[in-house]
Amino acid sequence: MKYFCLILFLITCNRLTAANLRLHTVADSDTVVRKQSASVGVAYGSDAMFFGRTGPIKYPFVSADAIYNTKNGLFIYGSGLKVLGYSPVFDEVDLGGGYLYKFSKDFGGSVSYTRFIFNRNAYIIKSGSSNDVNWNNSYDWKIAKSGIILDYLFGKSHDYFVTITNSKYFETNWSIFDDKDYLSFNPGVNIILGTQNFVQRYSLDHEYQNEADNIYIQPVNEPRMAHENGMFNMLNYSFKIPIAYNRPHYTFEFSYKYSIPVNVEGILMNHRESFYNLTFYYVFY
Repeated sequence: MKYFCLILFLITCNRLTAANLRLHTVADSDTVVRKQSASVGVAYGSDAMFFGRTGPIKYPFVSADAIYNTKNGLFIYGSGLKVLGYSPVFDEVDLGGGYLYKFSKDFGGSVSYTRFIFNRNAYIIKSGSSNDVNWNNSYDWKIAKSGIILDYLFGKSHDYFVTITNSKYFETNWSIFDDKDYLSFNPGVNIILGTQNFVQRYSLDHEYQNEADNIYIQPVNEPRMAHENGMFNMLNYSFKIPIAYNRPHYTFEFSYKYSIPVNVEGILMNHRESFYNLTFYYVFY
């Protein structure tokens, strides 16, 4: 519990923030708030996943984030993550900012930059990366909402990703406890394509040389990039079902995701996996 409170304190003191780690890192059923606002959120996840990849073992985690949105669309944000059952007080802190835009009622998006800061003992797969430039666009077709997200990761490793999303948001027209609450649902399908040099970097950082494929040329022990990891391939298919309880200022959400990784290279012998997340966030207007 002390770790959880420490993470929330770090995030709240260091910034007020905004986005999904682009439009809210906090919930799958989230929507863009087009007014000046601040929000804080906490979450639990059954395993840490990064662009369709997970570590060699499961890493359940708790996280906290804070977001500040301005009326003109600019935002700043920060988040912290603690892997449960391991010694570091925190495993990761992210800092970033960006801009939300809207071309029409149905078409909008965001552009943002995020800096990843890891404890040197962190073992989550994301620790193979340092920086992320993100461009997120979506269009609401009424029958569904489609999005294309472009990511460029650089620093410890260099990778490119394209994420294609399709979801359908709907909410109940009836209340549960009073006339100010409702349930919302946002089932969706995601496809991730990209390179996976971050897997190679992760393997080198955590001394998995003997288990990894194509990391060292023997007997010189000289590092080289695995050819397969540098290729642009399909990485992951996933299906999600978020269910949220909403009130005017806060949301509590349970989300189930089923992930199907493909073209897995190196030590990460990922397999099909179910993910469970609980999220709570509060918005201040």
